[in-house]
Amino acid sequence: MTLVGIVALLALVEYSVFVVMAGQARGRYGVAAPATTGHPKFERHFRVQQNTVEQLVIFLPALFLFARFVSENWAAALGVVFIIGRALYARGYVTDPAKRGPGFLLTILSNGSLMLGGIVGAVIEHV
Repeated sequence: MTLVGIVALLALVEYSVFVVMAGQARGRYGVAAPATTGHPKFERHFRVQQNTVEQLVIFLPALFLFARFVSENWAAALGVVFIIGRALYARGYVTDPAKRGPGFLLTILSNGSLMLGGIVGAVIEHV
């Protein structure tokens, strides 16, 4: 599970970077806390941060369950796809929200695969 743990930690590091970027955008564009609206560039950074935490709630348990019931190596590979998807999503969304699609698609495909595999693997092992 070492590789899966490393991938999980890298996803959390990536999220931490998004948190810092949102905080920097808050200062750069003069959006005082606790406001979550203001300058459009801040709102884009904030939305990247929020959407990523929403996806992490799915990703982390699905990653470990897929690794447990299906394959550690495939879980790690799908986890890397998730991380790449989040990076593409962030870059696209901050540049132009209409460009977030490819990154979001990679996120959804990796999360969906991890969840489905985890569920099927758990049911097969139980039966």
